[in-house]
Amino acid sequence: MTQTTAESTARRQRAQLKVRTLRTDRWWLAPAVTFAALAAFLVYGFWAIFDSSYFVEPYIAPFSSPCLTTACPEGARLFGWAPVGDWFPLPPGILILGLPAGFRLTCYYYRKSYYRSFWLSPPACAVGEPHKKYTGETRLPLIIQNVHRYFFYAAILIAAVLSYDAVLAFRNHEGEWGHMGLGTLILVVNAVLIVAYTLSCHSCRHITAGRLNHFSRHPMRYRMWMFVSKLNAKHQQLAWVSMFSVMIADLYVRLVAKTVITDITFF
Repeated sequence: MTQTTAESTARRQRAQLKVRTLRTDRWWLAPAVTFAALAAFLVYGFWAIFDSSYFVEPYIAPFSSPCLTTACPEGARLFGWAPVGDWFPLPPGILILGLPAGFRLTCYYYRKSYYRSFWLSPPACAVGEPHKKYTGETRLPLIIQNVHRYFFYAAILIAAVLSYDAVLAFRNHEGEWGHMGLGTLILVVNAVLIVAYTLSCHSCRHITAGRLNHFSRHPMRYRMWMFVSKLNAKHQQLAWVSMFSVMIADLYVRLVAKTVITDITFF
């Protein structure tokens, strides 16, 4: 074997290390915190879906909106519409759970988060992973990640519904406009963050103007693309903040509905 061939072979071989990593910092802290936060969100979401205290005039808990069964209180129904009869045996939230859940599950940022924290693939930079091979998103179940764009369309509808719920939160118990309570502010802030997170999606950026060859011929779409691009730069932060905001807003409404706490009314 010539020297050139030997050097080429050596370059193709991976370094053989007897330890998982040579890092001495607390590299495990970030995936551990991410795991705890995402796990807490999943546990809370599962509980919230089966909790029946999701509506107290004029607030409806985000995890149960829109409420589409005749078992829903009349004020909780979207435009008074209830297409699913009371024959449906499961909680109403089950009907719409897959839309926001699917959007977050297939989100580009969340993929990175739970790949590292749940599957340890890889757990951190310069840290060996326990998997012997990597197949990417070419097989089940990860191939489903490719439908993220379609979940984006559904997420737009959910964001619109939550925004509508935030507007209705300005009504009082008699249905008159002019109410302002702490719950109103919480639902409004949550709606703004949910809309911002949804619009910051990579798919949204591509849809607005990702396939254009000449921005000058499409000035309106270019402005939309610039706006979404600015949001996209904050996609990671919006993913986390909106996740906690929707959980806080949902819990607040349920605690008020259970009379555990009393809503603070400003006017």
